[in-house]
Amino acid sequence: MHARVVAVTATAVLGSVALLPPVHDVRAGVAVRPLVIAHRGASAYAPENTLQAVDKAASMGVAWVENDVQRTRDGRLVVIHDDTLRRTTDAERVFPGRAPWKVKDFTAAEIARLDAGSWFGAAYKGTRVPTLEAYVDRVEHNHQKLLLEIKNPELYPGIERQTLKLLGDEGWLDRRHLTNRLVVQSFSAAGLRTVHELKPGVRTGLLGTPAARDLRRYAGYADLINPSHTALTPAYVDAVHALTGPHGTPMRVFAWTVDDAATARTVARYGVDGVITDKADVVRRALYWY
Repeated sequence: MHARVVAVTATAVLGSVALLPPVHDVRAGVAVRPLVIAHRGASAYAPENTLQAVDKAASMGVAWVENDVQRTRDGRLVVIHDDTLRRTTDAERVFPGRAPWKVKDFTAAEIARLDAGSWFGAAYKGTRVPTLEAYVDRVEHNHQKLLLEIKNPELYPGIERQTLKLLGDEGWLDRRHLTNRLVVQSFSAAGLRTVHELKPGVRTGLLGTPAARDLRRYAGYADLINPSHTALTPAYVDAVHALTGPHGTPMRVFAWTVDDAATARTVARYGVDGVITDKADVVRRALYWY
């Protein structure tokens, strides 16, 4: 019943915000307002990277959610930010002899036993670490869009190909998703280049702040440059926008992680195309309700 209510709410509310344009349309030369992306789901209000965080973002009317992907010992893709289970699960209690509790050292079945919600609050006791299949299915069910981060590809050889295969198997590599519902990002330039070479139709984002003089080298395989808001200047955003990405459109900028109204308005004035935030309600109110 809960999932059905969330889906209905999401459909009703997301319809008004799902197709919001970037803050700065270089070709048209006009300023509009940026996308709001829920960082690890609505992570200020529900345990990060869980299905509950996805649902909370949907209930708030947030079209885009961001997540993080790692791989288990037996080769399953799971949604969790850290490469260790310590911070967001009870792995130390359930498996006391398994330090340092790295995701890659546990099977998917073992991780499925862990409580990934109690650390956040008693109401979320029993929340599980979702598989990537379950996560994208929930995003699809809620009519949302996905900014998917491949974490630590150097720890998981071949994770780029595996992630793309799963996305394809789940129906996320068709024209509709590739055009307007999916971006794959990473801090790894090599990993991102691999994604582009394997599936050129996938839109990609490089996390971090490369020097402006080096931006051109990424334009062949990255559609976005996604820096911390603390590293941004208007000149840097303009330098990104001046380049054309691999899909023939101006490169874009998503800034992270912005959780207050003043900073949201500042980066919007800089011309960013998206704002990644733990508090999507705060940022959306600052950018859209004034």
